[in-house]
Amino acid sequence: MPKPVSPMATISPAQTSAVGGKLTITLAGNPNAGKTTLFNALTGMRQKVANYPGVTVERKEGMWRLGEESVRLIDLPGLYSLNANSIDEEIARDALTGKISGLNAPHCIIAVVDATNLDRNLYLFTQLLEYRIPIVVALTMIDEAEARETKIDATKLSSHLKVPVVPVVAGKRRGLEDLTEAVEKAVKSGPPAQVEFPFLDRDGTEAQNGNASILARYSWIANAVQESVNEREESGERSFSEKLDGVLTHKVFGLLILVGILLFVFQTIFSWAQLPMDLLDSVFGALQNAARDALPPGLLNDLIANGIIAGVGGVMIFLPQIVLLFLFISILEDTGYMARAAFLLDKLMSKAGLHGKAFVPLMSSFACAIPGVMATRTIENPRDRLATIMIAPFMSCSARLPVYTMMVGAFFTGQYVLGFISVGAVLILSMYVLGVVTAIVVAFVLKRTILKGPTPPLLMELPPYRIPNFKVVFLNVYQRAGMFVKRAGTVILAISIILWALANFPRPPKVGSDAAVAETHIEKTNQLDEEKQKQVETEAAAEQLRYSIAGRMGKTIEPVIAPLGYDWKIGIGLISSFAARETFVSTMSILYNVGKDEEATSQSLLQAMRDAKRDDGSPVWTPLLALTTMMFYLLAFQCMSTFATVRRETNSWGWTFFMVGYMTALAYVVTFLVYQGGKLLGF
Repeated sequence: MPKPVSPMATISPAQTSAVGGKLTITLAGNPNAGKTTLFNALTGMRQKVANYPGVTVERKEGMWRLGEESVRLIDLPGLYSLNANSIDEEIARDALTGKISGLNAPHCIIAVVDATNLDRNLYLFTQLLEYRIPIVVALTMIDEAEARETKIDATKLSSHLKVPVVPVVAGKRRGLEDLTEAVEKAVKSGPPAQVEFPFLDRDGTEAQNGNASILARYSWIANAVQESVNEREESGERSFSEKLDGVLTHKVFGLLILVGILLFVFQTIFSWAQLPMDLLDSVFGALQNAARDALPPGLLNDLIANGIIAGVGGVMIFLPQIVLLFLFISILEDTGYMARAAFLLDKLMSKAGLHGKAFVPLMSSFACAIPGVMATRTIENPRDRLATIMIAPFMSCSARLPVYTMMVGAFFTGQYVLGFISVGAVLILSMYVLGVVTAIVVAFVLKRTILKGPTPPLLMELPPYRIPNFKVVFLNVYQRAGMFVKRAGTVILAISIILWALANFPRPPKVGSDAAVAETHIEKTNQLDEEKQKQVETEAAAEQLRYSIAGRMGKTIEPVIAPLGYDWKIGIGLISSFAARETFVSTMSILYNVGKDEEATSQSLLQAMRDAKRDDGSPVWTPLLALTTMMFYLLAFQCMSTFATVRRETNSWGWTFFMVGYMTALAYVVTFLVYQGGKLLGF
């Protein structure tokens, strides 16, 4: 049995003010209790996402107008208890006691309680009471409770809990003014009256330590609910959620529906994003032309046009697809369907030895492996947690999407299955499915060898189906897209500049100074027709690339990657991708020198890939090589940020390098077999 929380000494506003200037208000509540919706309703766009110092736990913080004052609102991770059995719970306890650097202990706690599930939600509230901090209960989902004809007397509940209880419907901004007023009063009035939880020990004697047992807490909660809640008598008919679950969680139809939903998502991402991608493409193409025209010929012109703009633009054009991916993930989470998908796949996961809770980290990894690895904190067993971390990067994260799309666009565009399903959508969905299957197989091996151990049963909540709150969905998409843009503006920009430098230095001896190059180039090209002009430029660019540091690096590793069908240019792309997978696109843009074309970046890159030739005149890129490249990027470990996160979460260099080694070896072997096998079959 988890040990109860020890009562805390009272923390006065004077004490917390000494730590920093602003008032600090903390939101605490169970997962799926409406806490995030309330946080977004109170802060709007005045919020930011960061990590708690020293850990990879995400922290959401915003500014909230409380009367005449702007206060700091902290959104704690979703919690069921404060027993410190997970990192989330430890972080929450440290936040409530002011032990986190740069974060005051709160002047008031807003306990977010789901009105449709009072018994479970109020358990956390009983633990929050012991911190002796002013508390206000925000009773969320009150509209759903009313729809079920459940009547909650907030006044009676408040009387029993000894704190203010405010019914709210955050999505409709109902009750927010009352909540603001209650928090203002609570901050001024101080901690609530102390509540005792008397109970008997197993031997029947009264406990002496003053802590409350779990049984006593639930007994106290039951009394509070019985006095203040009047529920409609059950008619015996199944609810709408139960009827819907009969179909969506069916062991056959449910899986078919899940596959259909995923296929729809990827088909939509592939088709809806095309127009905005083309527009972004045109914008960056126009920027390149403007930079070329505004600057004199030479290295600076080439750096800005073909290094910075082409490099960053080559990644930024995939922003519409990233936005759509996050949009669908947010909608599926907000409707409650994600939990059903976890239920559907639990039997398959348990056969591989994975804990049922592994589904959430693995689903998070479809957006990015970093939050996926971080989400394994909820898995208590160290072996189960480590097994989940070891396979999380196999989920096709958003960084792989640009690589997939580039390969599909170059070699599979305009092709359909059954006359209306895009081959591109099928291939991308296949990559996602292959990632899941590979993860299950690897987990099966790990849990029967170096991480051998029993698999605990799945215990998780199935929230009721809800209509998505599109304001919450929008904010989630906005924040995640903002992170992608920030990454493109920092990491990708820096890598683009480095790659450009590696591809342009040293200069071949005969090239000479920039001024001489420009003068000679102008003299030569004025005397040539357009076709000859382009040929001279291409030959000069190829000679420069072969002589450069990048060319020498690629030539060095070429013998190792040649059996995979890769040449030295692709090898450079593989090396650069360790910083971030999506830099493969910008690397190809730079190495194929597509910036000198008049077409928009992506179209010129795709054409350059189709036209690329080996020394013997055969094409570098084929549909088979495009497919195996997608597979390599699916299976290989190529993410510096994930590397750092795994090191921090496992606290082990050994496990981190083990992950890099086995994933890279697996990617090499699978890619080799598929490529060489495809060639033998004539593809």
